[in-house]
Amino acid sequence: MSKKNTKYIFVTGGVTSSLGKGIVSASLGLLLKARGFSVTIQKLDPYINIDPGTLNPYEHGECYVTEDGAETDLDLGHYERYLDAPTSQNNNVTTGKIYQTVIDKERKGDFLGKTVQVIPHITNEIKRRIKMLSKQDYDIIITEIGGTVGDIESLPYIETVRQLKWELGEKNSMVIHLTLLPYLASSGELKTKPSQHSVRQLMESGIMADVLVCRTEHEIPKEQRAKLAQFCNVSLDNVIECKDLDTIYEVPIYLQKQNFDDVVMKGLDLKSDKVADLKDWNIFLNKFKNPKRTVEIALVGKYISLQDSYISIAEAFKHAGADLETEVKVRWVYSGDITAENVAETLAGVDGVLVAPGFGDRGIEGKILTATFARENKIPMLGICLGMQIMTIEFARNVLGCAKANSMEFDGNTEYPVISLMEEQKDVVDKGGTMRLGAWKCALKSSSRLAEIYGNKNISERHRHRYEFNSEYLQDFEKNGFLATGTNPETGLVEALEMVDHPFYVGVQYHPEYKSTVATPHPLFKAFVKACEKR
Repeated sequence: MSKKNTKYIFVTGGVTSSLGKGIVSASLGLLLKARGFSVTIQKLDPYINIDPGTLNPYEHGECYVTEDGAETDLDLGHYERYLDAPTSQNNNVTTGKIYQTVIDKERKGDFLGKTVQVIPHITNEIKRRIKMLSKQDYDIIITEIGGTVGDIESLPYIETVRQLKWELGEKNSMVIHLTLLPYLASSGELKTKPSQHSVRQLMESGIMADVLVCRTEHEIPKEQRAKLAQFCNVSLDNVIECKDLDTIYEVPIYLQKQNFDDVVMKGLDLKSDKVADLKDWNIFLNKFKNPKRTVEIALVGKYISLQDSYISIAEAFKHAGADLETEVKVRWVYSGDITAENVAETLAGVDGVLVAPGFGDRGIEGKILTATFARENKIPMLGICLGMQIMTIEFARNVLGCAKANSMEFDGNTEYPVISLMEEQKDVVDKGGTMRLGAWKCALKSSSRLAEIYGNKNISERHRHRYEFNSEYLQDFEKNGFLATGTNPETGLVEALEMVDHPFYVGVQYHPEYKSTVATPHPLFKAFVKACEKR
């Protein structure tokens, strides 16, 4: 069987960062997939970290974990949520990874004494990483380049795109440039000049944009559109408007109305008799925008001032809520502000509580007080990763009577280490990529609430943690009604806990939010929202 002629789309950004290259890439991927093409999306990040695993969420938002255990950029979450298909470690490349690989090769003598330079050695490694995904026989690979054109950090990536466009030949690749049209209220007009400058900067690097996607607060008047086409060397049809919308899930529909998929297919000489049928997507949108009920859930965490830190959880609530025709209002609560005196007031009126994942001891006592309040007042609660560990510590302290129970993460000398370090983790010095990561199996007890929720006794979920439930305390927990209903079949490690005498009090060591998509909302989030509705 002959290999497919893979086509490449490069998405660059200009004027300012955070314009939504990830959403535009994901939306285009969805449209092309709906036209019958096999598509994947990758992100090239210009920072020198090896991956976002050691980055503070305030720096970079959520660290998203793939099935194969890669700690990646949060945009990969968008790709999976839109395409309803898993990504892998090959879908996220950083400058750190590129330089590490090239330096390792140089140390081994692979370059035969040559002077190692940005061109060709760094650019060749970037090319290799971009093309790696073509081995899986995709029709189209969309590559999003992080940062903004003109950044020093992204220059090697832009140069690589220039080389690849030339090497791949006509109609085998294209560049989509995402730019901003600022609106000046004083004169009441959109300004095209920043976009012109951005495109010119791209041209100085030897790259001509094939399509211009313009982020804007207002519709682009015809004369402005014509001006952009003329000054940016793109045809009028290839100037695509991307207006601010109520939800990111409207973007694919908005782009489809402007024939974005047709423009791209024409540029890549691709044919398809299949019309992009987004019926299911529209049903989701309709339910999302017209809920019949509302619930309010407190998301208690320590990074809530940057909500991108918990973006997969927030989106999982949207998927589950839309499926149940329920609006999920999230009350963002900083755990560091919670005290014994104000916990009742802080959580007053909520229908449910989610204690979020995280690392470090800041805000921990506030989370423990939250768990006590939810447990004692029969408020539905879901604890994810550290959230489950918090529920464990709280139960040990307040039900089992181990007043100083703690996690070894916060107190290495605790008298009651109900959360402890796995033996193989005790001598780990490097922090990056050394946790329990990626998909792990979990066996659910047949009579459990979780088995009922999943409709299956054997599941697989993604992990990102170093500390585990200490099974020495398991008997005491189960005797007192907090049951380990999910365990790893190979290691026996506890994966999930649920309380018997409670409407919904479930803690999971894994991250269910990573597997929730528009097409397949996660069953655990649906069950949690349902429990909140009942309250």
